[in-house]
Amino acid sequence: MYLSIFRISNPFRSLLGVALPFALATGLAVSAAAQRESSSSSPQPAPEQSLPTPRVALPDVGGSAVTLEDSEPLFYLAVALNTCGYDADLANSSPVRQKVRDEVNAALADSAEARDRRDELCGYIRSHTLNDPGLNLAQYISLALNLSPPPQLEPTVDQTQMPPDSTAVVNILPLLRSFAAAVHMNAIRAKYRPDYQALLGQIHDPMQKMVMDTNIYLHLPISSYDGRRFMVLMEPMLAPAATNARIYGSDYIVVVSPSVEPAPGETVPVRMNDIRHTYLHYLVEPLVYSKSMDLLQPLLKTVQDAPLEFIYRSDAAALVNECLIKAIEIHMTDVGLPKPRRPEQIKQRVETERYLIEMGEYERQAEVIRRKNVDLAVRQGWVLVDYFYGKIGQMVKDGVSLREDIGEMVYGMDVGREVRAAKQVDFLPEGTRDIVSHAPRQLSGMAQAEIKLAKGDLDGATAQARAALADPKADHARAHFLIARVAVMQSDYDDALSNFEEVLKTSKDPGTVAWTHIYLGRLYDLQSVDDPPLRDKALEEYRTALANRDSRPETKAAAEQGIKHPFAAPVRKAAPDDDDEPLDPSGKAQKDAYRPPPHP
Repeated sequence: MYLSIFRISNPFRSLLGVALPFALATGLAVSAAAQRESSSSSPQPAPEQSLPTPRVALPDVGGSAVTLEDSEPLFYLAVALNTCGYDADLANSSPVRQKVRDEVNAALADSAEARDRRDELCGYIRSHTLNDPGLNLAQYISLALNLSPPPQLEPTVDQTQMPPDSTAVVNILPLLRSFAAAVHMNAIRAKYRPDYQALLGQIHDPMQKMVMDTNIYLHLPISSYDGRRFMVLMEPMLAPAATNARIYGSDYIVVVSPSVEPAPGETVPVRMNDIRHTYLHYLVEPLVYSKSMDLLQPLLKTVQDAPLEFIYRSDAAALVNECLIKAIEIHMTDVGLPKPRRPEQIKQRVETERYLIEMGEYERQAEVIRRKNVDLAVRQGWVLVDYFYGKIGQMVKDGVSLREDIGEMVYGMDVGREVRAAKQVDFLPEGTRDIVSHAPRQLSGMAQAEIKLAKGDLDGATAQARAALADPKADHARAHFLIARVAVMQSDYDDALSNFEEVLKTSKDPGTVAWTHIYLGRLYDLQSVDDPPLRDKALEEYRTALANRDSRPETKAAAEQGIKHPFAAPVRKAAPDDDDEPLDPSGKAQKDAYRPPPHP
């Protein structure tokens, strides 16, 4: 199993409650409902045409930013690998994998040209094979996530901005396009689209439950949205045992493949525990501030001999994040014991007392198992799992949220005590390779400006955006959109309005246009408190957003919410004793925490 993450931690941020997600250009085009409507009313597309990609949104769960989809470029590359000898875990794969392989083989048998194109493609793949099977697969997944839909299959960003592993195989693209055309790949994909839709349907409800259960357990808002996205991509042509993940800016992406039968410890045909692990990164990482890690640096000295990857022995934030996530997982993972059933009629005193006794015994046995898992994690080098396990248990018992408790939990830690405890640990000679590995990704231009904004560097983000405006080749609409958002954060509504107007004049992206209208509507709503007629202008903006939406559920939901109720600025409480004490978004005083930009 190999799960590679390109990680950029983001502190708290919010703009009028919602920020626009700049979607990755990976061929994820339309909603499943729109696709089904199109399929039912249109003839089969010609082989050279590009088909829209199915998409299943999980509305109102973990924010509208959580989606379950599949990807055309990923399908094309996965089929190419299968054609050239990628047989990993084939017997355990969904039957559709073998169906597609048979279809490709039939096309090859009928066409000498197709066989020639295959030989060229497979020669390239063989010459670029890595010794590590996980890394070998990961380089093609990284490439697929940065490609436009077929038939173009072109990189969507400059090669300098692509993940390092993907650039090693980027020259496969001309060969892939020729091979895909020769075997009529698009027609094959269209033929087996119902199989893909059925598999997406099987995963949807369990994934929705996982997301909801995780948010409820950590007392984190289920319907909030802060501009980040968590996306699960399903591709049956890959091995079910292999899970890959990427974090591109503010987009968290997990690639999974369904199996014939659920894996051990799973109840669904995908590795839901791996999906949850990455989802916990999505929830936890923005709450841990890498710039405030100096206090925890002594912990790194204690794990130098631990069987951990280098990043966890050199980066305190990475170590803290992973230990916290593992502690949460130990609390949430099913321990494998049958849980007593609550009696339907709890009024029966005898039944109630018996249930409470059985639950007490269950919790005692479950705690023994969990403690063994904690001890194992600590001996593997995750020295803070014991500390965080206790803190998470108390947090849940007190009924407070992770966001409220994270400051005291991390920055109020008795580091000296934890260092002394870590020095006493007898590390195992070998540890299991963590499913999450981190790698750098170089960002520039407006992508870098967005990251600066995410980290609260408003001046740096603005400077980067203004530099883009000075470049005739840059995306001026996106630059104006960022400057407008910064202006809102700084309560400079006139500057915000003028830049939003520039966005509407220059942008051709439906999502950017739709969200610009939503922001304008919210600005008018805020001012309508003193000038009621502006509510009519706000309604007009929300309705225009609906007419221009980008087919994303969060766009529709935000516009409809604005029509139902005027937007009101979030209330931020003052610290009771010290006006200079930093606040987190809940209003709780928190030392060493990032102070969010003021809301309008």
